[in-house]
Amino acid sequence: MDMDTTGDIEQFDLLEQKVDALLELLENLKKENATLSERVQIQEEKISDLTRQLDALRSGRDKAKQKILLLLEKLEQIELQ
Repeated sequence: MDMDTTGDIEQFDLLEQKVDALLELLENLKKENATLSERVQIQEEKISDLTRQLDALRSGRDKAKQKILLLLEKLEQIELQ
């Protein structure tokens, strides 16, 4: 083999190594993306659950407030009699 052929082969080997490294990086990034997407979905479900809980608590608080106001009105009526 002459020097040009050896140099060409070395260049192809180097290119192959870089392509292999890029393919490995791409595969790792795809896996990481899938993992992160799953985490995002889990967090979105938690947010949704917490939002429903918060809405239920607010509704319960509003109902309690209305009952307290009703009881206060009844007490005022008793005092006026």
